[in-house]
Amino acid sequence: MTQRTLVLIKPDAVRRGLVGNVLARFEAKGLTIVALEQRLIDATQADAHYHEHVEKGFYPPLRDFVTSGPLVALVLEGDEAIEVVRAINGATDGRKAAPGTIRGDLSLSNRENLVHGSDSPESAEREIALWFPSLVPA
Repeated sequence: MTQRTLVLIKPDAVRRGLVGNVLARFEAKGLTIVALEQRLIDATQADAHYHEHVEKGFYPPLRDFVTSGPLVALVLEGDEAIEVVRAINGATDGRKAAPGTIRGDLSLSNRENLVHGSDSPESAEREIALWFPSLVPA
């Protein structure tokens, strides 16, 4: 089943010069880049993206992190893209992520964990509409 999913290459990955490495992993798996843009986001955009976490104690430092510098937002497409991207990304906590995954190979943090991928078809639809509204059918 062909799906689309949102991926964010977070500010820590951009700062470390890992954007090309991360993109290469997705492309090597056969996923297609539908849209890609480097941008800065503000607290309002962060709150909209992470709306389910805004009231949680861990969220303020997460907001500070994602707004701390440029990130790369992209939409990937492919067979079971949501599940495939999440497998390539690895466990949220980079200290526990499996070797061979982006986080397992390149991250030692839970918060600064390099990438975000939509966790369900519903999240992908909502997130793509938020980040790339031009991709949403009229």
